[in-house]
Amino acid sequence: MQRAMRLLECVAEHEHGAPAKQLARETGLALPTTYHLLRTLVHEGYLRRDKGLFFLGEAAERLSSSGAQEKRRSTIAEALAHWRDLIGVPVYYAIYRNGEIEVVCVSDTPGNPAVEEWADFRETGHAHAIGQCLLSQLDEDARRAHLDRYPVQSITRYTVRDSHTLLQRLDQMGRMQPVIERQEYALGTVCAAIPITLGTTAGTMAISLPCHQADRLLPAARQLQSEIGRLLGSLALSISI
Repeated sequence: MQRAMRLLECVAEHEHGAPAKQLARETGLALPTTYHLLRTLVHEGYLRRDKGLFFLGEAAERLSSSGAQEKRRSTIAEALAHWRDLIGVPVYYAIYRNGEIEVVCVSDTPGNPAVEEWADFRETGHAHAIGQCLLSQLDEDARRAHLDRYPVQSITRYTVRDSHTLLQRLDQMGRMQPVIERQEYALGTVCAAIPITLGTTAGTMAISLPCHQADRLLPAARQLQSEIGRLLGSLALSISI
């Protein structure tokens, strides 16, 4: 679905439309893949074709309306609540937008409460799994720019100590692997975040657990990753709000 998002973003940049070959070239997609995705997007109403050129369709234009945005937020909330109940953990969704970490939605229960935001999530991205996961998806210049705005600081005794160490850690993270954080943001809590990249937007779904359930963290993260994979196609346009 990431490739479809790239195509939609590319088409949106061409007010007077663009042909398939140009879209393939600008997105870096193979021409057969481009044709296949374009046909699908036209069929679903997200694009329309006129005289060999592709334009945004009515479905894509409706996504920008306030009512559509509210529906998309509701779709995300429902998905998070489903995963919360299925896995038995709090579930978070966050994105990196306009140079800031933005927690869009959190789903928890009294029996499985979310981590209390006792230090601003935007300013402490180096210390929690959500922030580290989002920063890991940025290029080096964007990472350094973020850390210039929000320098590394000790939140707990387990927090990474300096930006050099953090940048090394981010470089070593496996692509699309869960990011694990243990008591770096909140004592007594362990967290895992799953990277999600849609078009040019860096996103993440994350979970948290108390330390005495730390052995559940990685299996739960893997289960969430599997669930996201099953639903990502239908959620892709919703979670890029």
